[in-house]
Amino acid sequence: MTSEHTGTPDGEASPLPRVLCDTAALAAAAGDGPAGALWRLAESGRQLDANVVRLPPGHRVDTHREPDLDVLLLVLAGDGTLTAPDGDHPLPTGALTWLPHGSTRSLAAGPDGLTYLTVHRRRPGMTIRPRPS
Repeated sequence: MTSEHTGTPDGEASPLPRVLCDTAALAAAAGDGPAGALWRLAESGRQLDANVVRLPPGHRVDTHREPDLDVLLLVLAGDGTLTAPDGDHPLPTGALTWLPHGSTRSLAAGPDGLTYLTVHRRRPGMTIRPRPS
C-alpha cells in the first residue's frame, strides 16, 4: 500500500520543487551589460543562498577570503581566471569550482566577460547580543 500523503508529520504541506530561472537565457540577455547580480535566490525558508553574477570584460572581484562558507561557482557564460595562492586557474564556460571556506581567491573576467552562479549555505541573520560583562 502506498501513501498519497504529501505533508509533513505534523500535517503541514510539504514545500514543492520549482524551476526558478533559465540561467542560459539570463546569461545571454546580460550580453555586454553592467557588472553585478542578475538574479538572487529569495525564496522564504531557504537554507541556501545563490546568485547569478555578471563581470564584464576587464572587471574583477578583488582578492578576498570567505572565513565561514564553502562556495560552489559554476561558469554559465564567458570565461575568466580564478587566482589563488597556488596560481591562476582558467574558468571556461561549464567549469564547476569549489571554493572552500578559509580560502583566498580573486576572479577576473576574460575578453567576453564572465557570468557565473554561486551557491552557498545561507548566512544567519544579524542578531543583537548582550554586551559581555
